[in-house]
Amino acid sequence: MNIKDLIQTKFPFLSEPALLNDMEKYCSIKKVETDSNLIEIGSELVFMPLLIEGSIKVVREDLEGNELLLYYLQGGETCASTLSCCLNKIVSEIRATVLEDVTVIMVPIQFMDDWLSKYASWRSFIMNSYRSRFEELLQTIDSIAFMKMDERLEKYLVQHTTAINKNVYSGTHQQIASDLHTSREVISRLLKQLEKLGRIKLSRNKIENISLK
Repeated sequence: MNIKDLIQTKFPFLSEPALLNDMEKYCSIKKVETDSNLIEIGSELVFMPLLIEGSIKVVREDLEGNELLLYYLQGGETCASTLSCCLNKIVSEIRATVLEDVTVIMVPIQFMDDWLSKYASWRSFIMNSYRSRFEELLQTIDSIAFMKMDERLEKYLVQHTTAINKNVYSGTHQQIASDLHTSREVISRLLKQLEKLGRIKLSRNKIENISLK
């Protein structure tokens, strides 16, 4: 499929013919494999990614290298943190890690300002993307401030399996602990409790979602 076809499949609201022609002319298609970083902290951003297929995990990192999960991205979405960095021409403040092989349309940042003024559909898309990601960030803050760790763990597993459209989380307890900014021992203990309740099934580096929702 060409860029126009991909856009119309996953971003049908970007329908202005002139915009589609510009995207066909200036954008490119990129494929990135699972466990690779599409965007790295501190990198200079020259493209804004529009996710066509696959899933991505977006995290922040503190000065000691500890990560905090911000949100997930799926087909038909883009990263508001990346938008902010692109529009303000600053280096990336997030890491975007591929959970499942992704296909992205790479939009050169030099066209973003121009398209904001020229195309109403592009302007609406950017504003809606900001709003959606802002709401997710508020949910992340609420989870940290108001939810107990067992509740945050359940929410994390549901979000992760939903993002990859599978019923099984593949990864280590340490990876979960890093995303939730806690210790591996705490995560292992809470996972065993969930297994005793019959809500998950544990195996080596895999967690099957039985009844979490």
